[in-house]
Amino acid sequence: MPKKPASPPADARHRFTARVLASLEELASRLDGRRLAAVAGEPGSGYGLLLSALEQPEAQEALRKEDPLATARLRGIRMREELLRAEGGAVGAPEMAALLGITRQAVDKRRKAGKLLAVAAGARRWLYPSWQVADGGSLAGLEETLAVLREWSPWARLGFLLGENPRLGGERPLDTLRRGEVDRVLRAARAFGDQGAA
Repeated sequence: MPKKPASPPADARHRFTARVLASLEELASRLDGRRLAAVAGEPGSGYGLLLSALEQPEAQEALRKEDPLATARLRGIRMREELLRAEGGAVGAPEMAALLGITRQAVDKRRKAGKLLAVAAGARRWLYPSWQVADGGSLAGLEETLAVLREWSPWARLGFLLGENPRLGGERPLDTLRRGEVDRVLRAARAFGDQGAA
């Protein structure tokens, strides 16, 4: 059984919490009342709420002063969140094991062999897009596609599969795989990264 990561010392947690709460209080005072109410009323987790607040123009202005790359990093976080929510969302290893009818260890083995796509979600935790499962097994053609893309990061592979692809007439590789057109997707995968990842 993997060891649980050590908790940070209490004084470090207190310092972190105090600084973050002070920044949140400042952010809340900068936001227009109507905008603050709209953001606060959005469904989802507190993390999503924070991300929405940080995307507001008042927050962006403050962030740019402290870190010119903050806006780009926030965009990247939002894009990753959208990729994970797409097509039924992502699940942990136990849920993926249940979907495939195999053990959790077998899921881990497939991930390590590049036969299942997963992205890291913290220490020793992986999220598996649920759309990889079709009819109780792996989506046809997925393993071959992942093998072609093995040199790319998990996030790049996820972006390839869910992104519109000019080599597929603007369709997403995932949709093309679902129609059984594996060879077309493999050709597009081999060309991934050429001319702007088209």
